[in-house]
Amino acid sequence: MDLNEEARPFAGAAARWALGLLLAAVLSVGPTMTAARAALPTVVPVGRAVGIKLFSDGVVVVGTSEIATEAGSVNPAKDCGLKEGDIITHINSTEVDTIEEVSALLQQLEGEAMSIRAIRDDKQVQLTATAALCSSDGAYKLGAWIRDSMAGIGTVTFYCPDTGAFGALGHGINDVDTALLMPLDSGSILPATVAGVEKGRAGDPGQLQGVFDTDSTLGLLRANTSGGVFGVMADSSWVEGAPVEAAAREAVRPGEAAILCNVSGDRVEEYAVRIEKVFPQREDDCRDYLIKVTDPRLLEATGGIVQGMSGSPILQDGRLVGAVTHVLVDDPTSGYGIWVGRMLQQCEYRE
Repeated sequence: MDLNEEARPFAGAAARWALGLLLAAVLSVGPTMTAARAALPTVVPVGRAVGIKLFSDGVVVVGTSEIATEAGSVNPAKDCGLKEGDIITHINSTEVDTIEEVSALLQQLEGEAMSIRAIRDDKQVQLTATAALCSSDGAYKLGAWIRDSMAGIGTVTFYCPDTGAFGALGHGINDVDTALLMPLDSGSILPATVAGVEKGRAGDPGQLQGVFDTDSTLGLLRANTSGGVFGVMADSSWVEGAPVEAAAREAVRPGEAAILCNVSGDRVEEYAVRIEKVFPQREDDCRDYLIKVTDPRLLEATGGIVQGMSGSPILQDGRLVGAVTHVLVDDPTSGYGIWVGRMLQQCEYRE
């Protein structure tokens, strides 16, 4: 989106941005697994679909484009060195977090040279640019498409009654264009109702279609990480079920298991799955389990794992062992799961 225009719409109800299920080909990096065998808490497995809104810390550059001026086509963003994936945090000395703030500054500067402070690969870069006057609408533009927020449907994995913390998704919220983790400024989870399901099939994982209640807030986001999104519950009255132990990694085994998920209305049900394989623990890979849906009811309803089910808690032997994260593109009945210990570590539940 050009810097002086409204945000581009997201692609589909699940927004295809990793709130709905990320495909197996787009995997996030796992956390450093220190104290992996430390005592884990008891938490309530949730499995409820929610709407998730995220507002970025800075604005993310998702592309550049030419601007038509009286002197010909120019691209100030490209010329000054801005790249896809850069996060613009300041123009001159003014902090910017929204498209509207950036647009207003460009019009105020009226083509004067400006400094742009951005984050690239976790390092700060300083650039100098001059916005161009667009001949078609008379607005000053930089020729950069940016994004400042995302929204979609996902599933809450657990709630910790001792701290009020929650974890969801089992993977981070990544920008759809750059595939980079979105920097979190603020965000929330909202009540949602699953209104329909686009069934998964080979080559197309399908998705849950949800309706959000934007007037209510269930919880506030505090972190967007490779292992999920985390925050503090503002209203826990909708959380049902009793706390269970979080499983140590060595306690998880190939065999029968279950997932909790919400594929119709707001009703959470338990479905049978099988943990096909427990992968060796790797710090840079969140693929801890290979799972397969075996429950005929879920296969009939969804075709297997679909976008929006990411975060669905996985239970085995009465313990929470992790969450569904990815689907295999060529086989929607199968996918990957993350060990709950990774999520709890990033949730910082001991605070």
